[in-house]
Amino acid sequence: MKKNAIYRFIIFLFVLAAGGIFFKYKHDETKKENKIFPVLARKGAAAATDEFKSVQAKSVALLNTIKSKPDDIKAKIALATLYVQEARASGNYMYYDQAALKYINAVLAKEAQNFDALSIKALLMLSQHHFAEGLKIAEEAKTINPYNAFIYGLIIDGNVEMGNYTAAVDNADKMVSIRPDIRSYSRISYLREIHGDYPGAIEAMKMAVSASLPGDEGTEWSRVQLARLYENTGDLKNAAMHYSISLDNRPSYAYAMAGLARVATAANNYKLAIDYYLQADSLVNDFTIKEELADVYKASGENEKAAALANAVINGMNAAAANEKKDDSSGHYSDRELAYAYLKVNRFDKALDHALLEYNRRPGNIDVNETLAWVYYSKGDYAKALPFAKTALKTNCQNPVLLCRMGLIYFKNGDKSTAAKLLKAGLLANPNINMALKTTSQQVLTTL
Repeated sequence: MKKNAIYRFIIFLFVLAAGGIFFKYKHDETKKENKIFPVLARKGAAAATDEFKSVQAKSVALLNTIKSKPDDIKAKIALATLYVQEARASGNYMYYDQAALKYINAVLAKEAQNFDALSIKALLMLSQHHFAEGLKIAEEAKTINPYNAFIYGLIIDGNVEMGNYTAAVDNADKMVSIRPDIRSYSRISYLREIHGDYPGAIEAMKMAVSASLPGDEGTEWSRVQLARLYENTGDLKNAAMHYSISLDNRPSYAYAMAGLARVATAANNYKLAIDYYLQADSLVNDFTIKEELADVYKASGENEKAAALANAVINGMNAAAANEKKDDSSGHYSDRELAYAYLKVNRFDKALDHALLEYNRRPGNIDVNETLAWVYYSKGDYAKALPFAKTALKTNCQNPVLLCRMGLIYFKNGDKSTAAKLLKAGLLANPNINMALKTTSQQVLTTL
């Protein structure tokens, strides 16, 4: 009798606990469903622009429409699109991706085959570095509308990130045949770049810049990519010119400022470079800008600032990763970026952990193989680095950083002929790359 009472009490506690978990889950889901995502104030001078005031007004109007008409599909898609655009402008991807996904998932819950919603969800998954999932959704959307250029752009991006380069090229041909515009030209430029054709890449990116209005975020993003291509080919005069034009057309454009900072760094004008980087960092939330600033601090002898900023980058990325585990509707994988961040502070085992995580997701991607090869090189595991170096070179990419890194790996593995070939190609045009890497590459080349 006593045992039965104990069992009944245990069952009662179990049911009570299960009920509590259920009600907490329902409460959390209701809270998430009712969460409002106002447009965040932009940083610095960007907050005062007419463009941002227009974004704010549109977001308020759309939120009010959705509040009065909860089943308004068009308003939800329009608001999600606005969030996607604002993420690009501000760098607040975590916040706006979560906001956009809320409304896109609501649309897809009602209309699972809604082409616009599927397209935006594919874009968001790619933005969050969920590349396999983004590619899968984009392919699904293509079956609904196989004549939409935008969806081919997403399929190109997904295939590039997954290392499916032949499929990416095939889809680029299809995309540009449907709609030759800034989006298709910029993707053709990137594909030419990773296949070793810098002149062709520059030509296509010029076409992308010319295909849209000066001052638009997309146009100036393309102009900055054009300038970066000039940096990689050692043409700093043209690079600086295009960064300056971008700033004239879109004042306070952080990525043009970061470009001018790199040009100043190449001239050993660290004070000017730091000033540009600080301005850029005050305008957008972007870990890459912070990492580049840390490099300049180190080059200028400000080692404490460099270390503090490098660790701040790691903490920020880890916070985003923790959010990813907590809520699969927001945050993004940042393991490749974390691998490089840990390398900066000589935490090689942590760098390897993250490089392997990224490699296991997409083993065919050349950038991921470059990362893993470079981590092994940095650890002194030269033999382990070599097979990944070979894969990183499979598209004949002529990126000078890639060539110098892989050349050093071949040198450490005793293949002096290949090392000399790669290092010569990497240094040929005196590209604007990290000075430590350039110096080491030059020193090794003199011995070959």
